[in-house]
Amino acid sequence: MNAPEGGSARALRDVGEGRDGTGTERDAGLESPAGRPARRGSADPVRALMHRHHTLCAHAVDALEIAAGLEAHGVTDRTAARFRHRDVFSLAEELYARVPRADQNATAGAPAGGGSAGAPGGGSAAVRGTGPAGGPGAGEGYPEACIPAAGAARAGFPGTGGGWGGRCAAVLQLLPGAVTTATVAALAALSSPPGAATPALPAVPATPAVRTAVGAVGVALVVLAVRLAVRSGPLRARHHGTGARTAGLWVCWTAGYAVYGDWLLGQLLAGGPDLPSATPRADVATAVALSLAVLPAAGCARWFALRGRRALAASRGLEEFAARVRPLLLGATLLFLGALTALLLGVRAALDHGAPAPAVVAPAALGVLLFLARLLAVHGFPRAAATGLACAAALEALATALVLIARLPGLTPLGLPVETLTTAAGPAAVPAVAAGVAALGLLGYGLRALTGACAHSPAPTGPAGTPRP
Repeated sequence: MNAPEGGSARALRDVGEGRDGTGTERDAGLESPAGRPARRGSADPVRALMHRHHTLCAHAVDALEIAAGLEAHGVTDRTAARFRHRDVFSLAEELYARVPRADQNATAGAPAGGGSAGAPGGGSAAVRGTGPAGGPGAGEGYPEACIPAAGAARAGFPGTGGGWGGRCAAVLQLLPGAVTTATVAALAALSSPPGAATPALPAVPATPAVRTAVGAVGVALVVLAVRLAVRSGPLRARHHGTGARTAGLWVCWTAGYAVYGDWLLGQLLAGGPDLPSATPRADVATAVALSLAVLPAAGCARWFALRGRRALAASRGLEEFAARVRPLLLGATLLFLGALTALLLGVRAALDHGAPAPAVVAPAALGVLLFLARLLAVHGFPRAAATGLACAAALEALATALVLIARLPGLTPLGLPVETLTTAAGPAAVPAVAAGVAALGLLGYGLRALTGACAHSPAPTGPAGTPRP
């Protein structure tokens, strides 16, 4: 999780230590240099914190959301001790109890003046600040993941509940695998000899144009199915932004390289490809297994979200909560890796493909990378997810570019690293290294970012027309 700005953290420390924000002491026993008694400040330091974070506290559905927002704003257990509390959770409970709830029918602007004792009036700059969509707290510098929506219901993460919504989400998450399997079956039927036609599956003129058209339509349907799958259930990101938009490009690149990259790199190393007569050869088993892995990815994401919320409710400090969540993240990642490996081996066995180690390791590493990237996006870190995917795509593109550059006179040594790696482990070693390095980077980032309370705050519920990635 990103660290807050130093000015905000310093201001919080000043409030807790009884200063007015400029370093001037406000305690009753201090005197000014002129000998006059210093102006007596408030004996209730929490009241100043209520003024500073009134919008967050007024629209929070529980004390956990306030704790998440305070943590994102730089308040730690040590800072909470200056407010006479043992930890951030205890401080959030007092703020939740003392700040009156905002009217759910009111617009998400500046709260009305008055209220109970200690509630700030409408003239506070922190209270007047609103976000681009008019949401509360956007003017107070909170990360997007920590700002609850006005009047939001206690719903937790999307897709974590049962009922028809959960069943529909499960059906949508099965859709990519079903569409990919149907596309592969259709292309196999077009490639079969005329004598293999049956009444149920009549022969179709298998011209190159027909196969290309069927393949293009299948790819478009798979992309649409994946988009529908990640827009519902546990894989639905709660917030959209520039990182979420660019991540789609890197997902398409890495997935395309997983299917066609081994053939392309092999052709380049052999001096080809001989265009336009060369026919691309796809790794069908990898495509089917990755599309089928959307469902176990959603299950692991749901398991992590539910266990994370339970750990947040049971923890009494930020360090205790982080210690509870780290094993959950590692367990969810290993659980998905096991499910994906089983799918890869099963699909390769069903299609009578061999299962050499690089051919399984490369798509497994890519699957873990995509899972961790989506998990970070779901919990409010889309830019980090896009960065990890971009790194993997850049490494794959660099390997291909080095092989091409090595054909120029005097630049042959530039292609030696790629040639050495592919000679030792095959062309699949390049995406295995690229996706593996990026996945390890995202896992290390997730062990820090996803262990904060801010990453497990309830999902805000915006208008029905709010765009989602």
